Amino acid sequence: MSLARKTIETMQFIEENDVKFIRLQFCDLDGQNRNIAILANQIERALASGIPFDASSIAGFSESKNSDLVLFPDISTIQILPWRPQQGKVARIICDIKYPNGEIYQGDSRNILKETMKQAKALGYLFNIGTECEFYLFKQDEEGEPTTEPSDQAGYFDLAPFDRGENTRREICLTLEDMGFEIESSRHESGKGQHGIAFKFDNALISADNMMTFKTVVKTVAQRNGLHASFLPKPLMDEPGSGMHINASLMIDGENIFKSDNGILSMAAQYFIAGVLAHIKGITAVGNPLINSYKRLMGGQEAPQHIGWSFTNRAPLIRIPASVADYSRMELRSPDPTCNPYLTFALILAAGMEGLLKKLPLMDELTLGANEITAEIKTDKSIEELPITLSEAIAAMENDALIESVLGDGLMKKYVELKKQEWLDYIKTVHPWEIDRYFSIY
Repeated sequence: MSLARKTIETMQFIEENDVKFIRLQFCDLDGQNRNIAILANQIERALASGIPFDASSIAGFSESKNSDLVLFPDISTIQILPWRPQQGKVARIICDIKYPNGEIYQGDSRNILKETMKQAKALGYLFNIGTECEFYLFKQDEEGEPTTEPSDQAGYFDLAPFDRGENTRREICLTLEDMGFEIESSRHESGKGQHGIAFKFDNALISADNMMTFKTVVKTVAQRNGLHASFLPKPLMDEPGSGMHINASLMIDGENIFKSDNGILSMAAQYFIAGVLAHIKGITAVGNPLINSYKRLMGGQEAPQHIGWSFTNRAPLIRIPASVADYSRMELRSPDPTCNPYLTFALILAAGMEGLLKKLPLMDELTLGANEITAEIKTDKSIEELPITLSEAIAAMENDALIESVLGDGLMKKYVELKKQEWLDYIKTVHPWEIDRYFSIY
């Protein structure tokens, strides 16, 4: 689409919807939404030459000597924010990031996913993703600050009056629907105050955009209802962790490679899964980016620990749900909602495509339950496990050439550097557990 046409369509949208402010949004390396707000009358300038910003204070983005970057709106992502005033509305546009000379900024997570999808498309493949995301709702204190007290004591699939977050969850779903989401299901999860929402699959780029929007909507609606929403993977020690299950499918010539026939996977699906499993240890550093992420993975309660796959068994890392109509897919169960979805999706696709191109053999199906696997590992070292700490995951990432080829040398170094510093800060800190366990004895 020409610049002139883009400008005309955007101006029409702004006028028809009474838009007065526009948030130019982008994703940082940590998977957090960032934005610059402009008045609607500045959109022509933004489309023509972009909006410059100083990236030096944004972790992982740019060195101070080369920190000037420019946001270019992708008008296909323009959306009204339903929770903002309806007179003089606020719209959101997700942006691409470039250098002042017009070149693509190589550290732009969204562009990395675009490029990975483009490489797959050149081979005839379309990568689709749907996510099931979990989160907790916590009470706030009198000053409106979050507490660690869950909003209710309900459990899996409970409903009101036990599920006290039901109204908030419904409002989240309705807000997302207003923004064009197709919500497939929502429910109270197993943890006290824990909820889950699944939305329909789309191509990986749109799904990553949707994931970023989803997190903003959940936090905003929760706050409006006097609650604090947390996507922390393991906010409560004795409750289940929050994951972001990734349902992925791959299309070629209109056919889904994951469409199984009587429980038999196509060879293409086997190769793709084998590729993901071959690189999953390094991918875990991106899909599970926090020190807290590994409290969930090591905490049991259905969080995957073992590298394997199965048709129905929920203990392994990858599950192949029963094919129903268009919903033939693989479910990767390890990532959590604090990840950068653009980078996570790009790495999954790249790993799977390598498996396809190299025709990597798929390991046998893992049919043992979680407790049986743990016992089996003691005698059978062939069953591998995911990294148990962020430090271990980063080490696996550094030794994975595929990950470096996707992220690029510069972004890879920045990410590793930031995460190593995060780990160092953690191990230098004296934690309450150490005081409780050792102080009175030693």
